[in-house]
Amino acid sequence: MASRHRIPSHDLAELIKDFDLGDVVDWRHLADGLMNMNWQLNTSRGTFALKRVTDVPLDKLRRNLAVLPTLAEAGIPVIVPVVGSSGGVVVEVGGNGYCLFPWARGAHVRGVDLPHAQVRRLGAVLAKLHLALGHAAEAGVLSGVPVSLTSDVVTPERATEKADRLAAAARAHGSGDTFDGAALDALAKRRVLLAEYAALRPEGDVPAGPYGWTHGDFQYRNLLWADGELTAVLDWDRLDVRSYAEEVVRTAQVQFGVEGVFDLERVAAFVSGYRSVIPLEPAALLDAGRRLWWKRMTDFWQLEFHYDRGDHSCDELFIADEALLHWWTERLDKVERVFGGAL
Repeated sequence: MASRHRIPSHDLAELIKDFDLGDVVDWRHLADGLMNMNWQLNTSRGTFALKRVTDVPLDKLRRNLAVLPTLAEAGIPVIVPVVGSSGGVVVEVGGNGYCLFPWARGAHVRGVDLPHAQVRRLGAVLAKLHLALGHAAEAGVLSGVPVSLTSDVVTPERATEKADRLAAAARAHGSGDTFDGAALDALAKRRVLLAEYAALRPEGDVPAGPYGWTHGDFQYRNLLWADGELTAVLDWDRLDVRSYAEEVVRTAQVQFGVEGVFDLERVAAFVSGYRSVIPLEPAALLDAGRRLWWKRMTDFWQLEFHYDRGDHSCDELFIADEALLHWWTERLDKVERVFGGAL
């Protein structure tokens, strides 16, 4: 096992004490998470999921985890974190922040592998989650939403500058391997797309439709299914205020945009399930779909991870997302109609 996948022995000893875990029989690294480190711990007190958080400030993590008991009471399938002996759900050891959860049954299932009926139910669950988060905010568990919501719309010029910088980084710091070649090819093609479709950039920086507290990463890596039912919504690092339509279309893209194409029938079922609970206007969903497409057109975060941070964990996502972007762009009108509720 790679050393970075191991739990530091000092940290583990302190966590056993703070969470009163008894004897740890064994543990294993969980490879599904992309940003943080996760492990399964089998102990004399039961089985748990341990998470070391690296990509969100710990104060924000504490705020996010504090809402989970309220969501559980509202019937949302969440796993309430274990409280340590210090009284908190986040334990800091050796400069790292950890949280612990009872082990949840179920498996991660890609959106395109879900039957259509489950896809529609998943859309309804997301809407119910949005309502429950809104009620939590009203009850003071979360602070209120802003008076207005804005969303930065990147200009073609800024995106092209970023593409040029990353291409220079790939040539200067890359190893010349297959990924470097794919990145340089993709960046060259992206410049062509930016020039060709600049006129379709979303207008204004205010998203259409209602907004409020959202999960932020509602997708298959953070969902567990068992016996055809959703058993757990995981990973609350990105809980924040956003356009509801933004989360709907982003979830649809990550869930059903697989292997370079959209499963448009499942996108339609998911949107229909959401609108059966929260009747978002088609205009809001169309606006969100265009904004997400443009964000994908102007964003290079996986390459920034690769060349700026030396983090290659998301390389495969870049290749897959690039293929989807081109497929999506060629069928922009059709995809947007489906996002808006029409197949």
